[in-house]
Amino acid sequence: MTLTVDIERKLGAFRLKTVFEAGEGVTALFGRSGAGKSSVVNAIAGLLRPERGRIAIGGEPVFDSERGIDVPTPRRRVGYVFQEARLFPHLNVRQNLRYARLFSRTLETPGHFERVVELLGLAQLLQRRPGNLSGGEKQRVAIGRALLSEPKLLLLDEPLASLDGHRRNEILQYIELLRDEVRVPILYVSHSVEEVVRIADTVVLLSAGEAVAAGTAEEIMGRPDLRPTAALFEGGSVIDARVVDQDLEYDLAKLAFDGGILMVTNVDALIGERVRVRIRARDVSIALDRPQRISIQNVLRGTVAEVAAERGGVVDVSIAVGATVLRARVTKRSADQLGLVPGLPAYALVKAVSLERRITGAT
Repeated sequence: MTLTVDIERKLGAFRLKTVFEAGEGVTALFGRSGAGKSSVVNAIAGLLRPERGRIAIGGEPVFDSERGIDVPTPRRRVGYVFQEARLFPHLNVRQNLRYARLFSRTLETPGHFERVVELLGLAQLLQRRPGNLSGGEKQRVAIGRALLSEPKLLLLDEPLASLDGHRRNEILQYIELLRDEVRVPILYVSHSVEEVVRIADTVVLLSAGEAVAAGTAEEIMGRPDLRPTAALFEGGSVIDARVVDQDLEYDLAKLAFDGGILMVTNVDALIGERVRVRIRARDVSIALDRPQRISIQNVLRGTVAEVAAERGGVVDVSIAVGATVLRARVTKRSADQLGLVPGLPAYALVKAVSLERRITGAT
């Protein structure tokens, strides 16, 4: 399934002019607040009419200004989950879920209701009304209602924005289940680096109403040149790796990636499983000689690939370690003292590694 978007719309002083494609898995529409993310998903859902352009879902146009096509929202086969759950307060959970059938053009797949209820852990909530649910429970019901309409595409517009840290993690786990088990393509709107790194397969970066970059999560979230556009103040590298060994005595996992080995603590994954990790630029130091007798477990030999322009007294340095590029943030003074230039052999000292997600399938 491919989502194709090529639209324009003037909204006051703001102009939305966005072109991108999204495929299977989770595509994150990412950018700072006010970039136009919600306007894009509203246009896809049929809640906002572009002045010009085309939107196609699975090759079928739902909007085409030249051909005069503008399919009504209920017939677009999209499930939409807003920032707030928007449940009917006078209906219980079962009735809220069943309401989705009004928007499905197909016969209900046998067992689909029961599967969605089990997947989202809703069985104990079916008789309760929204007023007696937590924020996380409401969002699970909203996601379930969207899935029960049997959509071709699921739109999640910052579904975690109103939740606290614990509830955010809870819903992220359910979204991961949707990604890995239900296989409905998801367009996920967020301005959170952590959320995007954890669940996205593809990232479309939006700025001032335009899609300025698109690619894999590893490509987009690691590019230092996009930080001013996306407010990626954390910076860093996103790496897909594979668990090759577990040291149970020290609770350490050995992860192999295209560049070497990382030793990481608290990895809840089996040998052979693939995981995604994030290394923040601030957690990487640079040495020209291999350090001795230090506490840092991950010392990786590489070559300086790029030294970015100085910003506020610091520079971002890219170090090629095999086929992987790590980013380090050091002071301009340190970069000058070390004489960092492209092609210089160096060691990346990785002080911390964050496990962001497990990837379906072992290799």
